[in-house]
Amino acid sequence: MAPSLSRRRLLQAAGATAAASAAGSFIGVPSAHAAIPPARADIGVSAHPFALGQVRLTTSRWLDNQNRTQNYLRFVDVDRLLHNFRANHRLSTNGAAANGGWDAPTFPFRTHAQGHFLTAWAQLYAVTGDTVCRDKAVTMVAELAKCQANNSAAGFNAGYLSGYPESDFTALEQRTLSNGNVPYYTVHKTLAGLLDVWRLIGSTQARDVLLALAGWVDWRTGRLSAQQMQTMLQTEFGGMNTVLTDLYQQTGDARWLTAAQRFDHAAVFDPLAANQDKLSGLHANTQVPKWIGAAREYKATGTTRYRDIATNAWNITVNAHTYAIGGNSQAEHFRAPNAIAGYLNNDTCESCNTFNMLTLTRELFALDPNRAALFDYYERAWLNQMIGQQNPADSHGHVTYFTPLNPGGRRGVGPAWGGGTWSTDYGTFWCCQGTGLEMHTRLMDSVYYRSDNTLIVNLFVPSVLTWSERGITVTQTTAYPAADTTTLQVTGSVSGTWAMRIRIPGWTTGATVSVNGVAQNITTTPGSYATLSRSWTSGDTVTVRLPMRVIMRTANDNANVAAITYGPVVLSGNYGDSALSSLPTLNTASITRTSSTSLAFTATANGSTVNLSPFHDAHGHNYTVYWNTSGTVRLANAGSGLVLGIQDMSTADGGRALQWQDSGTADHDWQMITDGDGFRFRNANSGKVLGVQDMSTADGASVLQWSDNGTADHRWTLLDQGDGTYKIRNANSGKLLAIANNSTAVGAFAVQAPDDGTADNRWRILRS
Repeated sequence: MAPSLSRRRLLQAAGATAAASAAGSFIGVPSAHAAIPPARADIGVSAHPFALGQVRLTTSRWLDNQNRTQNYLRFVDVDRLLHNFRANHRLSTNGAAANGGWDAPTFPFRTHAQGHFLTAWAQLYAVTGDTVCRDKAVTMVAELAKCQANNSAAGFNAGYLSGYPESDFTALEQRTLSNGNVPYYTVHKTLAGLLDVWRLIGSTQARDVLLALAGWVDWRTGRLSAQQMQTMLQTEFGGMNTVLTDLYQQTGDARWLTAAQRFDHAAVFDPLAANQDKLSGLHANTQVPKWIGAAREYKATGTTRYRDIATNAWNITVNAHTYAIGGNSQAEHFRAPNAIAGYLNNDTCESCNTFNMLTLTRELFALDPNRAALFDYYERAWLNQMIGQQNPADSHGHVTYFTPLNPGGRRGVGPAWGGGTWSTDYGTFWCCQGTGLEMHTRLMDSVYYRSDNTLIVNLFVPSVLTWSERGITVTQTTAYPAADTTTLQVTGSVSGTWAMRIRIPGWTTGATVSVNGVAQNITTTPGSYATLSRSWTSGDTVTVRLPMRVIMRTANDNANVAAITYGPVVLSGNYGDSALSSLPTLNTASITRTSSTSLAFTATANGSTVNLSPFHDAHGHNYTVYWNTSGTVRLANAGSGLVLGIQDMSTADGGRALQWQDSGTADHDWQMITDGDGFRFRNANSGKVLGVQDMSTADGASVLQWSDNGTADHRWTLLDQGDGTYKIRNANSGKLLAIANNSTAVGAFAVQAPDDGTADNRWRILRS
């Protein structure tokens, strides 16, 4: 082991003056949302979120979730949370009882959860001005400072702070650690919590403890060779690159960026930089925080490789590894690309993964605020998984670890190693409980963004925005998603011309925007932002209508397995206490809305009527999210609305594919036959499969039917566009199924074409 880090050197290098002061110190904050600004501005950013205290939720399911979490955060005993820190640093535990679960005194990575508590307390103070939460955070920081001050007596190096011995890091570095600990994972949580208490509450003591611990990390990792560091990164380390980059941005001290970049994991970053999907088999939540770190490193350095890593990771995960509800992973691990229907188990969609994917989405949106697909995904995961993650019957807002997607699944029920049931006050402390605390104290953080003088509306939730810098208040009133309309009233010093940009989700058609009852002549293209630029008057009311319809979201790997969506909402079937051994077979034509005020539907499955309702409300009963929808489909072109058939209903090899009115002839029906990670489209009339003439790889080559002889041009893959349409890519040529010359005419022939973004490259899959 290298010579120990002297306390004097650590404090000097960190620029701290009282890293272990026993007396707490925090800057008086005149309002709940006055955060300490960073020393450095982010690079490449063109949209900014509002500060937490500037957006307030009003009466809604979202506010209910926040209130339940607030109850727990006000209730929890700080002394119990400090038990392992104090014991490890050789201080009295003050008679506090030990916790259970992942914070038990014998659990390998105990004290990982406390950083989440610090962040959640700080966020709630910023959002609500709750001084109980502020005081709990300040108290914990003061006690952590005492632990850090006792390092010499405990036999630890200066700055160290944890609930387990420093020797675990020595074993980690030597690759002899065998007790299941993930040491830097826990340190990341502590660093992040301290940073949030400093930024959001103004605690200088949190800053000092943070800098001392970060200095210890810098010293510890700075002694290792690049190869030693990369080998060590095979063990989960959370978002160490994220928090150290944030510390660089907050302080302007380049030391922290150097330390952050030591945590750039080449084995994960290199394939993503090349846009390669090498995720199969990897522990999912180990990876996502690294990608967030890459996004933060781009904003700190301007190095485009970091941006590419983060963007490619998001695209790959959302397009090839994400279930209908927005979550990913099975048994905490990524599976093969597009493996969805084959992994409908009770341990799908770990909550941490989705929380971190939402964070990554926010980071990318700041760089590309014109990309509506980012918040289409955000809304899907935020609404369907994360709102429903919390138990509404629990006044402390406890959460589920996994969101089961097996037929007959039920929230709060999972494998024992995942907690077995809902989280509890003192007996669980899993990772997902920690991220749940953060999630439900920042539900409002992405509703609105700003870009210079432009207001961006991303999400539709009852809320009040106080744009204090401009003296403007925006009040959003809505029953969304039960209703398809939201209103935004603008009051205050609103005079002058400025723009409001409103997300038009990819799943809607015919969206409208009006002001004070007058329809506005603005473009509302699905999957874009509608820009409303006008000279405003206080009291102006914007009404946005986003028509919803039922869309079947087909599993990437099996076109006969699909989830039901209505607008942004996934609908699940209510099976009470009945067990299901397989996916129910759904008659898709039977789906019927039964209420004009709530999202209540019925459908026929397995010959019986089943009630359908929003999945985020699926609590206390068994459900199914996915259904067996086997049968034939029609392929409707998004550009023309016409369906794909065979010229003259030919049954011969070489019959050309074309588009025609949906007249019900048998040649319009296709069976989708799973073929590895793709499909063959077999015509119900001829029994032939769809292919490309002469197996051509050229643009414009004719698409036709042929005997199913196994050639590569007979296989096609689906690329879900998130709006109910798919791009259908030929496995042999890489070209897309399209219509010649983008024609909308009846009888126009199908061809293969490059992915040039035209509407004729996209298709709707309609159940026959």
